Amino acid sequence: MSHEWRNWAGDQACRPAILERPRAQAEVADALERARRAGHVVRVAGAGHSFTDTVLTDGTMLSLERMNRVLDVDRGSGQVRVEAGITLDRLSAALYDHGLALENLGDIAVQSIAGATATGTHGTGARLPNLSANLRSLELTLAHGSVLEVDERSDPEAWRAARVSVGALGVVTAVTLQTVPAFTLEGVEAPRPLDEVLENLDELVDGNEHFEFFTFPHSPLAMTRTNNRVDLAAEPRSPVREWMDDVLLRNHAFHAVTTLGRARSGLIPRLNRLVSRVGGRSHRVDRSYRIFATPRRVRFTEMEYAIPRVHAAEAVRAVRAVSERREYAVSFPLEVRWVAPDDALLSPACGRETCYIAVHMFHGMPWEPYFRAVEEVMDGYDGRPHWGKRHFQDAETLAPRYPGWDRFAAVRARLDPEGRFTNAYVERVLGRS
Repeated sequence: MSHEWRNWAGDQACRPAILERPRAQAEVADALERARRAGHVVRVAGAGHSFTDTVLTDGTMLSLERMNRVLDVDRGSGQVRVEAGITLDRLSAALYDHGLALENLGDIAVQSIAGATATGTHGTGARLPNLSANLRSLELTLAHGSVLEVDERSDPEAWRAARVSVGALGVVTAVTLQTVPAFTLEGVEAPRPLDEVLENLDELVDGNEHFEFFTFPHSPLAMTRTNNRVDLAAEPRSPVREWMDDVLLRNHAFHAVTTLGRARSGLIPRLNRLVSRVGGRSHRVDRSYRIFATPRRVRFTEMEYAIPRVHAAEAVRAVRAVSERREYAVSFPLEVRWVAPDDALLSPACGRETCYIAVHMFHGMPWEPYFRAVEEVMDGYDGRPHWGKRHFQDAETLAPRYPGWDRFAAVRARLDPEGRFTNAYVERVLGRS
């Protein structure tokens, strides 16, 4: 019997021949043996928050949603062992109970730890790398069920490949993470003129631990967001205030506006300017993970590119010009963030200070023409796509952008010589193994 699987956005779906939900590494190994006997390729689903066809398969799909436990906590070293299916929000709450936290998070925290790291998911902070850089070791279950514990000492090449692997090396069943003592953030959101923000980017990015901004097409404003550590007690919002801010205003009200824009695209410029003006200001002091992430209930699809930081202001202006073209009717903002370099072979931030620019399209609206036009801009800045978000690159266009491309391919050939962990997306972006 086949089972339908869909991603969070609802625009990627498949019917795998077999859908398994293992509870432990031994059950993963058994599932891989059954897939081998059936001649199935294998893909692993996390929380389904990727926008690409990364995990689609008509073979065997493994969902690790039941492998969601914290296995070990060493408060002295800050190293924490967890199963691969635990979500970032559940992990963050569990870490807080031990006086620990992840150093950084993105603005969405529903992803699984394995899915987030495998696709190069990130937050913002010019001195902070993406989430995969917090890994200290990971447990890979290979095609024949054998277990390989990979870290920097045991196998440096596999280590640099496995941290951001797009699921092409094996099944990550557990990881060890480096955490930090739990901390409080002061989060400030405020509108500022976009031109002013772009003229002072270095000061804003380097002067805050975490800086990002959103800007709607046709609006002269940027909605800036700064998060910085403070030595203050957390002041959590009341449940009513939290619902008003995060659900009613950020989701229900925004959904109503974007739905109107979808029905009457000619209103979008005015609606975007209205949303920017009434977005208002906010000031919060709370546990770090509560400040970093907010719920997202308005469905959309997304593309995001990593470019050298030095081109940030110029690239934002270029993408804004594309987004304001009448034929695209864009009702979602651009999102702009910064990430420190790392050394994972396929990390979009590998070896360079990075600015990420993301574009979105509301559910049910044509996204491909807009995304292709933005991608053309990103190509001009040696852009590297986020592995979990839409793009139109292939192995031929991507290889020159990653100095470690051939080294990753060599690790892939060594760890998955039969090409078990593949699908059409993997073969398009990484080539055949």
